[in-house]
Amino acid sequence: MSEQTPHTPRSLIVTLYGAHGRGFPGPVPVAELIRLLGAAGVDAPSVRSAVSRLKRRGLLLPAHTAAGAAGYALSDDARQLLDDGDRRVYGDTADGSGWVLAVFSVPESERARRHVLRSTLAGLGFGTAAPGVWLAPAGLYAEARHTLERAGCAGYVDLFAGEHLGFTATAEAVARWWDLPALAALHEAFLAEHEPVLRAWEAREDTPPTAAYRDHLLALDSWRHLPYADPGLPPELLPARWPGLRSAAVFRALHERLHPAATRFVNAS
Repeated sequence: MSEQTPHTPRSLIVTLYGAHGRGFPGPVPVAELIRLLGAAGVDAPSVRSAVSRLKRRGLLLPAHTAAGAAGYALSDDARQLLDDGDRRVYGDTADGSGWVLAVFSVPESERARRHVLRSTLAGLGFGTAAPGVWLAPAGLYAEARHTLERAGCAGYVDLFAGEHLGFTATAEAVARWWDLPALAALHEAFLAEHEPVLRAWEAREDTPPTAAYRDHLLALDSWRHLPYADPGLPPELLPARWPGLRSAAVFRALHERLHPAATRFVNAS
């Protein structure tokens, strides 16, 4: 479940629900959202405004806690998006078995649908092989299928599984299908922001929950966007010294170090 820009209030709320919200026994109280986002530097009015936008999109549903406090629960669509996001954020979408292809044709009279379809595929990390032919690592098939269904695009698309058999070397073709310099720049930006944070944590023995929660939330908020831009392309098809390998290692190290203490902070209400 990806927002366009990390560290906005809306993006941080999505990240918070992805990291911790599904573990709550019921709706997350508004006061608790304000506390948790406040620790990451978001003020209460911005939290309320971002929650309202997510409610309008159908991702958060207003509800009351068992104690009667106003709160918000995840919609079914939001839970599916977060489950898909878990596989991207914490897993490995690269699949050596080949590619999933999305081949589509949209009538000229439905230009808006064509835009939605292209935006949906781009948001999933698909590259463009030819007009109307998009592809991604085969491990993204299931997510692509139900994302296209949710977007109302399934009737315009055929999905195929396949291998690249030539004539260009696959590594050269991948460099055409994806903008690799732009993807590398995203990984470098993540490293510039979060690698110094990791080094600072490695230099200390204690892990204060408030600081751990803040740094973990910000790192996760930055990282969760990257697997949607770089969809797990096989390392052997990427340029030497690909920064994505280092950025993934930095994220994993931060997550392993900070997540337990961050969870203690969340549960300290």
